[in-house]
Amino acid sequence: MRSTSRNDETGITAHRIVIVGGGAGGLELATRLGDQLGKKGKAQITLIDKTRTHVWKPKLHEIAAGSMDMNAHEVHFLAQSHWHHFRYRMGEMTGLDREKKEVHVAPHLDEDGTQVTGQRVFQYDTLIMAIGSQSNDFGTPGVAEHALKLESTDDATRFHRKMVNACIRAHSQPGQLRPEQLQVAIIGAGATGVELAAELHRTTREVVSYGLDRIDPDKDLSIHVIEAADRVLPALPPRLSHATESYLAKQGVKVHTGAKVARVAEDGVHLADGSFIPAELTVWAAGVKAPDFLKNIAGLETNRINQLVVKQTLQTTLDDDIFAIGDCAACPWPEKNGTVPPRAQAANQQATHMLAQMRRRLKGEPLKDYQYKDFGSLVSLGEYSTVGSMMGGLVGGSLMVEGAFAKLMYVSLYKKHELALHGATKVTLDTVARMIVRRTEPHVKLH
Repeated sequence: MRSTSRNDETGITAHRIVIVGGGAGGLELATRLGDQLGKKGKAQITLIDKTRTHVWKPKLHEIAAGSMDMNAHEVHFLAQSHWHHFRYRMGEMTGLDREKKEVHVAPHLDEDGTQVTGQRVFQYDTLIMAIGSQSNDFGTPGVAEHALKLESTDDATRFHRKMVNACIRAHSQPGQLRPEQLQVAIIGAGATGVELAAELHRTTREVVSYGLDRIDPDKDLSIHVIEAADRVLPALPPRLSHATESYLAKQGVKVHTGAKVARVAEDGVHLADGSFIPAELTVWAAGVKAPDFLKNIAGLETNRINQLVVKQTLQTTLDDDIFAIGDCAACPWPEKNGTVPPRAQAANQQATHMLAQMRRRLKGEPLKDYQYKDFGSLVSLGEYSTVGSMMGGLVGGSLMVEGAFAKLMYVSLYKKHELALHGATKVTLDTVARMIVRRTEPHVKLH
């Protein structure tokens, strides 16, 4: 398939911008490019993603815990592309031909194995890789077979379904619970692991409260967080780590620090010191890497976790027509003598920078360097509390925030993402609608 477009008024072929990946950065960029360039016929923007909908990835732990209705928050790519003047094409990228400037996309099959789209090829003048990241299990035995991951909405809904089924099974079965029953082991005490643990503590108790009276929440439900480092949230300042661990302990979450996982089994987790933590559900939330197919794709430079190495302009080091943003990009961070961390705020900043870069590129102007601004990190501890370090890059240190104010800041990050996609009117109406629905339905998803 040739992805070419011709401007009927001028007879000049429009500049073809292909974005691979509809995550936070990719979808925001496609939306804004469509509004500013696609609508006016200055460029043809194509977004390629293997899924049909988008959900902000930091929300996956809420879907997994059942505290967020995915249907009320997902963005349908086809509708978004129609409203914002870009094209959405469904499929998974499998290859790249830099000489012909072609992106190769695999056939897409539905859940019954019926082919929806065949193998396709999309041509580009500018290619922007925004395919995000996935979990890195570091080759730990048993993870692939017995652990769940939170890389997609399918993963999150699968975990939630298993969690609810485990509660119903335990309630209806005769006799005593097995040692691993109603035990959840979360491997990794970074933001994802901690947020999932805090959210699960509340939602599992809410599920049980809907008539599953044979389960004693305080006695039968257990959540374990396993971390190889000596404290939870090792990337945040120690004070916030200690405050978070104290909060989790008060909620009854069992925290195991300095605990290296040796093997994941069907009924629990074996640690390197020989101890065993029984678990009916195990979640792997430790480490990230870019997708494996990116490793040295088409001869481009990649690092040890498959990220595309880019220059300060966000162009790949070996091809100026290919850019990378978000978690799949290894972007220099000169102030730290390292690379920009894989965070949603970085993807948002890079999408904004790329919008200006594309306008310069179409005008033939020199590109500008991207400078990462560190606004700190926030970690949600359930419905009512959040901890974090804010504005660290601006004040020369870390401003510690906790409680209701931190929670407000956390919510505002998601609202900022929604505003970039939908504008103020739709975000306001959607927010009000969710508040009304929340007052009339259970606060936890029960199926």
